[in-house]
Amino acid sequence: MIYIYRLANLLYRLRVPFLPWTLKIINRVLFSVSLPPSVEVGKNVTFGYQGLGIVVHKSARLGSNIIISPNVVIGGKGKGRPGAPIIEDDVVIGAGACILGPVRIGQGAVIGANSVVLTNVQPHTTVVGIPAREIGKMQTDVTSAL
Repeated sequence: MIYIYRLANLLYRLRVPFLPWTLKIINRVLFSVSLPPSVEVGKNVTFGYQGLGIVVHKSARLGSNIIISPNVVIGGKGKGRPGAPIIEDDVVIGAGACILGPVRIGQGAVIGANSVVLTNVQPHTTVVGIPAREIGKMQTDVTSAL
């Protein structure tokens, strides 16, 4: 799945017509994932169950070392509301979560299963619920825990 996307993204950046979007459709049929070639995806991004049910907005940006569980939506809020999510590095997104609109998910954040994120999430924060709310913040400095 990710290899088909990487090839489609390369062809998209080289401005090859038609073929990148054909590869997107192949990914959709084979793996039930909607990952447009225009999406920026970093290194070591893991799509749970080969991307089963994952939908990503064409303008979204995904950082590196992200874990995305099945049935996640990373998308916009609809017509007339521009913007797409930016997911920074080292984020974990639980199954069924929806991240909608021009929001930024900070580095090391955890999005709980079935959460609906409509606002920015600070780095190293855990959010859950509908709408998502902060339930915890992780220690980022070892010396502050002593």
